[in-house]
Amino acid sequence: MVSCPAGHDSASDDYCDVCGARIHGAPAAPTGTTPLPVSSGGAGEPCPDCGTPRADRFCEECGYDFSLGGGSGPGPALPVPPPTAAPAPAPAAPPAPVQPPVATTSSAGATGWIAMVNADRDYYEAVLAQDGPDAVMIPFPPYCPERRIALTGQQVRIGRRRVSKGIVPEIDLSEPPEDPGVSHTHAVLLALPDGGWTLVDPGSTNGTTVNGGVDPIVVNVAVPLNDGDRIHVGAWTTITVCAPVTRG
Repeated sequence: MVSCPAGHDSASDDYCDVCGARIHGAPAAPTGTTPLPVSSGGAGEPCPDCGTPRADRFCEECGYDFSLGGGSGPGPALPVPPPTAAPAPAPAAPPAPVQPPVATTSSAGATGWIAMVNADRDYYEAVLAQDGPDAVMIPFPPYCPERRIALTGQQVRIGRRRVSKGIVPEIDLSEPPEDPGVSHTHAVLLALPDGGWTLVDPGSTNGTTVNGGVDPIVVNVAVPLNDGDRIHVGAWTTITVCAPVTRG
């Protein structure tokens, strides 16, 4: 483990796994570039054109280039054209008529699937009972507000972000309080053509269970999800998927 400039412990030695900060500072200049020549003078050297003490490569007063020896003071001021009269505004177009709302032929409207993310005390206790006394080293978070995430697109990843590797899951369990038992890409929700969803574990370290089950789901085998199904990952996280709500 290494520490980033912000003090986070990171398993990656290039970018911090927590905040994404670079571990080893700014990158070196690209190869193949030719640096500009530097004047032999230093800070405070008087400008040859206006006598202003040097603070950087270019004179702050007249723009003289101390490195290349160019510049001879500011040029003459350019004439300012007289203001021109603004064109008369075009007459405003009449407001468009308001169209009445069009009635739909369907009586049911869907709000879309959502995932509710919670710290689950019952699941945490089950993990402790299964993993033995070493599991107690991971404490249950004293405060973890419920999060609701809309399921959109063709896939929704569950995991912990790792900026250095470009891993930023849609359901990010590295947000405080971070669940340390969750892999960076722990599980994936895949959309079905009929509007439903399936769950796949691509090979997480600690496995994925459903609806309080003890045995993890089989790796890379899609599991269909129903309204209210509970997905258990990590040390305490339970994600409940909710189907669209229809209105009569």
